[in-house]
Amino acid sequence: MSEILSFLLNFSVLTFAVSSMLSVGFGYSAREILGPLRNIRGVILTLLANFVLVPILAVLILRIIPLDIYYKIGLFLVATAAGAPFVIKLAQHANSNLAITTTMLVILLPVTVVYMPIVIPLALPGAEVNPWAIARPLSLTMLLPLTAGLLIRARARTWAERLRPYMGKIASIAIVVLVAATILQNLRGILNLFSTDIEAIPVAVFLVVGAFLIGWIVGIPLGENRDELALATSQRNIAAATVVATQTFSNPKTIIIVVVTSIIGLGILFPVAALLRKRESQRAARTGIQHKPRTTF
Repeated sequence: MSEILSFLLNFSVLTFAVSSMLSVGFGYSAREILGPLRNIRGVILTLLANFVLVPILAVLILRIIPLDIYYKIGLFLVATAAGAPFVIKLAQHANSNLAITTTMLVILLPVTVVYMPIVIPLALPGAEVNPWAIARPLSLTMLLPLTAGLLIRARARTWAERLRPYMGKIASIAIVVLVAATILQNLRGILNLFSTDIEAIPVAVFLVVGAFLIGWIVGIPLGENRDELALATSQRNIAAATVVATQTFSNPKTIIIVVVTSIIGLGILFPVAALLRKRESQRAARTGIQHKPRTTF
């Protein structure tokens, strides 16, 4: 049973990441994805929120609330890892702009690969982080499919438009399988956490909610694009955090809190995305102006 769940989990992660990024690549041009990178202010605010303010928030929370050291390590790993494929599905659910969201991923992914191997050993002396172990899966499952999607759209736009809805459906199915397999595979550890270390749960909630608020506040200068920054900041890169947790720390509590935080994040952020979508619909009903895609910060 464990081997089946492990296969389903790995397969669903791969399927979700690849189908999500292909869907985005099929829907937008390279100019729409890469063009916003010229906006230095938007790039700086994205980096500030994700790699300065969220880790600082995590340190403050972990100093205030006493936790087992291995839970603290896991939560700090989550706080330092940014650029998650799940944010694409959140942005779709919120009716946010996928081009801007993908631009933020293009910013956050390579920086995470460089940032974690530098920051983790400084914050956690003795920890060794392999940059390639983080870069390889993120590049193969996200950046490569995005590039492929953009190339297909540029050369065969009709096919790209036909395939895009199927990629979206595949991603939706994959995320359901992913969540179910994650819970079942880690069920014993999750139950132990809830029964013996329940104080770790509110810390994970504070981290996710606090990260969303950071993105929301820092995103004020971005105007309508603050929704995208709030979602991109609050949805941490669980894949990167998991790689570091499994390769660097032997205590199972570290990986369990990473998994639990990812589940809590989805439980919080999907309803939030629904509220953002409802707000946008209400605004459109009041003004008579439908939501228009924005391709700049």
